[in-house]
Formats: sequence, C-alpha cells, structure tokens
Amino acid sequence: MFTSIGDEGRAELVEKRLADAINGGLLPAGDRLPTEADLARTMGVAPVTVREALLALRARGLVVTRRGRHGGSFVSESADPLAFARDSLLASSRLAVRDLGAHYAAITMGGVRLAARRAASSEVATIRGHLARLDAGDAALWRQTMDDLQIELVALSQSARLTRDQMRLQAELSPLLRLIDVDEGVRARQRELFERVLDAVDTGDEDAAGAATERMVTEAVDALDDLRARAERA
Repeated sequence: MFTSIGDEGRAELVEKRLADAINGGLLPAGDRLPTEADLARTMGVAPVTVREALLALRARGLVVTRRGRHGGSFVSESADPLAFARDSLLASSRLAVRDLGAHYAAITMGGVRLAARRAASSEVATIRGHLARLDAGDAALWRQTMDDLQIELVALSQSARLTRDQMRLQAELSPLLRLIDVDEGVRARQRELFERVLDAVDTGDEDAAGAATERMVTEAVDALDDLRARAERA
C-alpha cells in the first residue's frame, strides 16, 4: 500500500492531458507543441516521460514529428475534434450524458448563485464586454470564448473550489458542446440565455441566475440528445 508509485502511469497522464487538449480543440491542427524539455518542466515530469507520451500520441495519429531546423512535434492535420466528439457522444449512453449535464448544471448553478451575492457590477460588465466583442460566426472561437466566460462568471463566486470544479467539468463537456455549436440558432439561443444569467447576477437575483443557468444547460443537453437520435437513424 505504501510503496513508492514512482513514474509509473505518468506517461499515460501526460498523454491523456495532451490528447484531451487536441480532441477538445484547444490545440488546433498544425499547432506546434512546446519542446520535450519545456513540457517536462511545466508538467513536472521527466523528459523521458514526455517522450513516451508523445510516442503514444504519434501512434494514435494525433501528433506528428518533423526533423530539421524548423522541426518539432505538431498536432496532426488529420486531428478532428468534431469527429472525436461525435464518436464520444455515440459511445456514451444517453443516461451518462444527462448525468454529466446534471453535474455540470449543479456546479454552475452553485457558482452563479454565489456570484449574484458577491460580484460587483463592474466585474459583470467586464464579462459583458468580452461577450459583446465575440464573433458569433466563428464556431470554434465561439466555444473557446464561451468556456472562458463561463469560468470567469463562476470565478466571481469567490470560491476557489467551485471554480476548479467548473474548469474540470467545462473541459469534459466542452468537446460535446462543439457539436451543437455548429448550429447558428443554437449559438444565438445559448448567448441569449447566458445574457439572462449575467442580468440576474448583476441585479443580485440568485434564483433567476440559477434558473437561467439550468435552462441553458437543459437546452444544450436536449440538443445533444436530438443530435444523437439523428446520428443513430442515419
């Protein structure tokens, strides 16, 4: 029970973290990864552990390595976050996706209700400004920005624990949300609901903030259900 764990399993953890970033669209196709030494330093592992993880990512077709002066490890051009998300959605049961949505809603609702008590209007105004400048026509940028804004909003709760949980769940749900983000109508509706959350937080109405958050998550999960049903009929 108390024997040293050592480095065993660390390569798999590094591989998973990088694979999640690629499949979640945080590392787009063609992006150059940091050097092995930089990855090892920032992730707190040995260079050989990073090398092992990159080898596994190359075998999965997610990373390619180029030699020469401008070489290094790059996200493969064939890496397709949407294809990965579709496969993940179809591989998950309807109950599992709804359970993820319920967990996400519970954490987010808790965060925004606290934010409604504690946030200053100037802090909410900053998030409004970022939302106003968001180009809704770019679906990839839309998801990345909406994820960031949702985390910023929960951070106004002044709860480090809730914010950490929000970040973890956002990373888990975000790849699936990209599937419905391709629909311009869905993006418009999600923006409308997020603005309702901001309005409620700004006026200190925690019940309205929680209700708008629950509606936003419910509609997103319903859209994923519809997408799954269409894919299964195809």
